[in-house]
Amino acid sequence: MPTKVSYLGPKGTYAEKAAYALAKLENLDNPEFIPCVGLHSVIEHAANKLCEAAVVPIENSVEGGVTATLDSLWKHPQLFIRRALVLPIQHSLVGSGCISEISEVLSHPQALAQCNNWLNRHLPNVLQLPTTSTAEAVRMIKGSSFRAAIASRPTSDQIGLKELAFPINDVAGNCTRFVLLQNEKITQKGNISSLAFSLHANSPGALLQALSCVAELGLNMSRIESRPSKRELGEYVFFMDVDLSNKNQDTINLLIESLKPLCEHLVHFGSYPSSDINSE
Repeated sequence: MPTKVSYLGPKGTYAEKAAYALAKLENLDNPEFIPCVGLHSVIEHAANKLCEAAVVPIENSVEGGVTATLDSLWKHPQLFIRRALVLPIQHSLVGSGCISEISEVLSHPQALAQCNNWLNRHLPNVLQLPTTSTAEAVRMIKGSSFRAAIASRPTSDQIGLKELAFPINDVAGNCTRFVLLQNEKITQKGNISSLAFSLHANSPGALLQALSCVAELGLNMSRIESRPSKRELGEYVFFMDVDLSNKNQDTINLLIESLKPLCEHLVHFGSYPSSDINSE
């Protein structure tokens, strides 16, 4: 039986590249890749067991956390992270006409944001239009001389499209961390552990007390960010990664036990390895 893996489609997205790489790293049996429209759909496919796994971006080095992914993970605490992969992102301006003719630029909102300074400098008067993915933007500009897309460099099968400018991302070291999700508890070792929690009350020192649990165990917190709980103004959910390098895996269990009395809800998405991939 194939292992179905959902990802943000259509074909040609950075997410597809990450999905292939993660499937290979994890030696998934006979992987079958399922492109989906929108990150919520990607995660729902795994949460509802329409796919055995899902690949989603969780953090970008320029724009920070991917909010659609974080909100969906909090909504589906039964999902676990099996592995992470850091993928360099190098954006290209792709089109059919000349750059001087461009009046509209299409891409995923994250890609538009990552190239904002370049667009303001070189194409200050163009209309920026968001799409569900970079690959969808490429599909929508085909045959148009006044539209361009921000995406990866054009491939040989993209007839009629050419590279108008490269690279156009504002930060040379732009990269995105993707994670491989599964709808089953995973017990494994890794150099990162991810948690999310909400506190009993928004009171003075409540968050500091929770973070002190991390410090007391000598753990390095490599990421923390908040998202609205969507229940009331001023109430937040906190997402946290801790570095387990050179630490016993039992340390994360001690952290969870010390956090439990302080949290209204606490979700552990698992401990997992993280890898880098080159840009080629």
